[in-house]
Amino acid sequence: MGLLGVPGVGFGQQPTPAQAPKAQPARKTPPAAADAEVSAAEAKDALQRAHSRFKGVKEGKNADYIPSLAKVDPGLFGIVLVTVDGRVYSVGDSESPFAIESVSKPFTLARVLQDVGAAKVEKKIGTNATGEPFNSITAIEQNKEANRPPAGNPLVNAGAITAVSMVPAKSADERWTRIHDTLNDFAGRELPVNEEVYRSESATNTRNRAISWLLKSYDALPGDPMEALDVYTRQCSVNVTAKDLAIMGATLANGGMNPVTGKRVVDSDNAQKVLSQMLTTGLYENSGDWSFTAGLPAKSGVGGGIVAVVPGRFAVATFSPPLDKAGNSVRGQKAVESIITELGGDIFSSGGAKQAARSGGGVSGSR
Repeated sequence: MGLLGVPGVGFGQQPTPAQAPKAQPARKTPPAAADAEVSAAEAKDALQRAHSRFKGVKEGKNADYIPSLAKVDPGLFGIVLVTVDGRVYSVGDSESPFAIESVSKPFTLARVLQDVGAAKVEKKIGTNATGEPFNSITAIEQNKEANRPPAGNPLVNAGAITAVSMVPAKSADERWTRIHDTLNDFAGRELPVNEEVYRSESATNTRNRAISWLLKSYDALPGDPMEALDVYTRQCSVNVTAKDLAIMGATLANGGMNPVTGKRVVDSDNAQKVLSQMLTTGLYENSGDWSFTAGLPAKSGVGGGIVAVVPGRFAVATFSPPLDKAGNSVRGQKAVESIITELGGDIFSSGGAKQAARSGGGVSGSR
């Protein structure tokens, strides 16, 4: 099996002279703008096939360093696709709530970009992949020694905690409210905090405390580091469903406007910058493999969620708790790759991911 479960010759494998390589599934070229809209039948079929194909996968395990996440049913598996004209398609456990965890990071980044601008984000946090795990302390030290921003980028823990501290506010409560409101606007509904997860993470986040104080020692984290960490921990404890994540991703795909509520959440330029970070750093040290294989921006979280975005067309979100060693949902990666192969979402394909034509109706789908 090739990477992410696609049949074929895997990395580093060479076919023997007597055996030709197996053919990879044909990846559909993204259609031209006039034909870019995904039909109801295409969406439903792609989601159902992916769910049926990968629901029996037993690889990976729940995040066990956060006690409340270790208890989540590992058999849960949901997939949702939301188009930029607001149609919603789902299969499996699409309404099961779970902690958003690191999938929250792109949306707080969007808030910071909107409030303080890209130049300050690049100067204070950085935008380059670290090549290290999401909670790496080594990466902070290496960045400091190389005269780069110690935090690295907004989608690792150091950068995400720094991003929280950069949200303009007069108090921790105001900062939390602004971040929470942003998440709500992206999802199109009020998202609750999972208090059990919040307490569990607060009691066990010793590594993040070390990261916060180290950033403070390098003058890379403004304000009280424990205050920023607490708001960050609460942000990661927000409960979402796969449907919520798909709507949030579709808002980015739609240039910052929620396609279900019609509310503009962030400017299109900032949505584009968020997607660039999701492409290069969204799956941590496996981000390069993901871009090479799937070819689109995505963000994972240790709660089992993944959201992947095809700019101008749709977003796909999955929920499945068992993770690989990097902290990415195993079933989720496989499902997204399968759906993108069928629907033509690789942004590097020669046709390009064009802006979807808006029909204004005619195809059934829930809203």
